[in-house]
Amino acid sequence: MDALQYDFSDIAPYDDDRFAEHIAKLVEQPGFEHAIRWVLPDVDYGQFVEKLRNCNTKHQFQTRIMQNFLEELERRTTAGITISGIEKIKADKNYTFITNHRDIVLDASFLNLCFLRKGLRTSEVAIGDNLLIYDWITDLVKLNGSFIVKRNLPTRQALDAAKELSAYIHFAITQKHESVWIAQRQGRAKDSSDHTQESVLKMLSLGGDGPIARSLAEINIFPVAISYEFDPNDYLKAKEYLMRHRDPDFKKSQHDDLFSMETGMLNYKGHVHISFASCVTPFLESIPDGMEKQEVLHLIRHHIDCGIHGGYKIYPINYIAYDRAFDSDMYSERYTQQEVEQISNYIEGQLDKVDVPDITPQERNFMRTYMYMMYANPLRNKLLATGCC
Repeated sequence: MDALQYDFSDIAPYDDDRFAEHIAKLVEQPGFEHAIRWVLPDVDYGQFVEKLRNCNTKHQFQTRIMQNFLEELERRTTAGITISGIEKIKADKNYTFITNHRDIVLDASFLNLCFLRKGLRTSEVAIGDNLLIYDWITDLVKLNGSFIVKRNLPTRQALDAAKELSAYIHFAITQKHESVWIAQRQGRAKDSSDHTQESVLKMLSLGGDGPIARSLAEINIFPVAISYEFDPNDYLKAKEYLMRHRDPDFKKSQHDDLFSMETGMLNYKGHVHISFASCVTPFLESIPDGMEKQEVLHLIRHHIDCGIHGGYKIYPINYIAYDRAFDSDMYSERYTQQEVEQISNYIEGQLDKVDVPDITPQERNFMRTYMYMMYANPLRNKLLATGCC
């Protein structure tokens, strides 16, 4: 596909040549000031604005502003971020980092924090337009290197948008020489059982040349696993599960999405681990051109999933949840009775936050079972990946 047929300006990050102009516009927005004071209650907003106005490029913005902000979030809301496998990244190559999706904001942000600490180039980040409910949010994410994924479009427009998005990703990798991040699926896996959507792979292939495997090989897909010890949104996912159980047509509101963003960003996540698998390009290049399309998609999806599942960091809560969910004592040597009590208290405390009227004991148990399965699934998938990959 010829990228020159697209303008890209409506979805691409802001270029450095107009960076200062967009910063000046951003800091005048009352909503932006309110958000900064909410997230950073001790901030001197005047000094913060001056620091922003002194940023003239995305690199300056990320190293002078975002790195400090993310390190403060790490300090306040995690027990530390650890990494493995980052040495597999070649500094002279550009990749499409594809990860499981736990947190709306921090999956890609913590990934980029790791790159900044290692002196590697950050990746551009795919973000759905459903989250861009204010103009200043659009300005902020585009200043920070995000590109926009258009969602909830009629079928014909959705196909055109997918072609444009794919063309942009191929353009970013092969001509802008930027890496990109994209989640393996649209939206987060509510039960934490992460599986790559074939629709994502189909979209990624639209912007390249030749069969799917050859097209995807152009963009150097690199699976990455992100493991949070605790998911701050676990009780919100359980709540949504209950609401859908009560009403199959239940749909979340924009307020729900914003509250999920805020909860995931500001609440405690425990230990965070980021594990880099390996670039899948050699695997893609080994797939024969004549293979049936659906079989190719299945092979690629399975290969990416194994890379992500095999990289999960397993914490005591995952072992405990697995034994609870499957009524076993298989992993009883991996945790103490004190940890069992701590996790049980944690789960009950999270369930206490579910603000739905008239929850019956059966419904509470319904959500409890769901939450234990949510924490069991990463271990379950890692076991499957270890056995079959």
